[in-house]
Amino acid sequence: MRTINKKLIILFVTAFYFTGCSLDRFPETQLSNKDFWNSENDLINACNRLYQQLPGFSPDNRSTDNMGQGTNQISAGSRAIPNEDANWTDAYQRIFTANNILEQGIKAQVSDPIKNRYLAEARFFRAYNYFDLIKKYGDVPLLLKTLSLGSPELLMPRTPRTTVVAQIYEDLDFAATWLPTRAALPAAQFGRATKSAAWALKARVGLYEGTRAKFHGQGDWQSHLTAAVNAATLVMGEGHTLYADYQKLFLHEAEGPTNTENILVKIYGPSNTNVLLGHNNSRDLENGRIAPTRNLLRSYLYADGLPAWKLDNSPSAKKSNFFIQEANETSYNDVFSNRDPRVGMTFYKMGEEAYQRPWVPTTSLGSRTAFAGKKGFSKLDNAINNQATVDKMLIRYGEVLVTLAEAKYELNGSISDADLELTINRLRSRVGFNIKLTNAFVVNNNLDMREEIRRERIVELALEGFHYDDMIRWKLAEVVMPQSLLGAKYTNANEWVGTNSSSLNLNNENIVIAEPASARSFKVNRDYLYPIPFNEINLSDNNVVQNPNWQ
Repeated sequence: MRTINKKLIILFVTAFYFTGCSLDRFPETQLSNKDFWNSENDLINACNRLYQQLPGFSPDNRSTDNMGQGTNQISAGSRAIPNEDANWTDAYQRIFTANNILEQGIKAQVSDPIKNRYLAEARFFRAYNYFDLIKKYGDVPLLLKTLSLGSPELLMPRTPRTTVVAQIYEDLDFAATWLPTRAALPAAQFGRATKSAAWALKARVGLYEGTRAKFHGQGDWQSHLTAAVNAATLVMGEGHTLYADYQKLFLHEAEGPTNTENILVKIYGPSNTNVLLGHNNSRDLENGRIAPTRNLLRSYLYADGLPAWKLDNSPSAKKSNFFIQEANETSYNDVFSNRDPRVGMTFYKMGEEAYQRPWVPTTSLGSRTAFAGKKGFSKLDNAINNQATVDKMLIRYGEVLVTLAEAKYELNGSISDADLELTINRLRSRVGFNIKLTNAFVVNNNLDMREEIRRERIVELALEGFHYDDMIRWKLAEVVMPQSLLGAKYTNANEWVGTNSSSLNLNNENIVIAEPASARSFKVNRDYLYPIPFNEINLSDNNVVQNPNWQ
């Protein structure tokens, strides 16, 4: 597939460059508008910049599922208000790019369907970036045009979240109308947005906004969940299927248009011998910048389909017969035994070939939890620093299935076995986990359907950057974020070769405390939103106001 991707990557990297630093300063494009915006090729090249600006691989250590080599200030609740923040400025740079295409692209001397296809790409990416902004900041200034130095909008206040979300939906509806279907997209254009991407993103937005409103007591949650159900259902009609091998889904083998689980990807490459665009994900795994926690591992079910822990990290009332009390674990690998197969596809076991050698539990090589992440690791990608080329899946069909299941349950207060079969149980079947989630199974085992659907989402999408946002919208962050982040259990020196137990911070069950609760906090009246950077407030003449209780 790399030959298919090569042309697109070259276009991404060589696309003309829009500059700009913040909401307050957006200069004109470096190319003359007079000499551009004439042909379909001009529209393609302009839109390529949107793909180049897509976020790629970056360790997400904001929640309790994943740790880096040092303390994450968001996770620990210790951040201060920044003067500037790339989370804000980068999003508005991308929105500027989209707005510039929408303003200038209408001049192109092409048919309306061709023109609208690329305007649809711009509106898709504008929606993508506004969603990223509202998740973090809530109300944000809604800009639907480019600005010059004297534009009065430079001093505009924040736009209500409901208005921004309405614009996101409008942009995505336009995109879904004019973008090609997955089946109609030529293989050589793999990586460009399709109707599926627009609907899948709308489903993501609808689920987030609906559940956030529901559990935070803010507004009309039903309409958002209805939008999520409808959009996810439309994606299901586009001929997508789950990739057969979950572990290889995140490797080179699953790249390209033949894998119809791909809905939106950021393309890297074209090859490890000709790297025009690379990343460092596999080295981040090896070096412990991505280190899964016991907090995450507790979310996985056992082979009988039963849990041992709830999603708030407390013991479940009903426990699997396969569960080994943590005090009774005698080997590092005990915690991996008789589990959902995705455990073995996400964590390396002791003695398993990992990175450059068999894995030996340790905290000295970067992994503060002494767990080693497997998901997405490629020996080929790990060979040279910052030269990894496996594509980044930004939206995949597996996410759409768990979104549909959760949205249906939250909208109706129940979900049918037929819908569970189409969603959750398809994901389980893919990995050979043959215990089905049904209403009878939940009732007979005194489980909670909401909890089990959420559990499936956490497990299916583990370490893919969803956990923090899910804790925020479910209003669980205030419960889980202040807790200790736990790692592996220190068993004996024969397993922990080269590690002196006195060098570890262990609890009374000999489990690694990678970060103690005493070093963590989450302020309920503050931390559900990011702080607005000082620079944005000052440059708006204080019309942009700070989020509550940030001082």
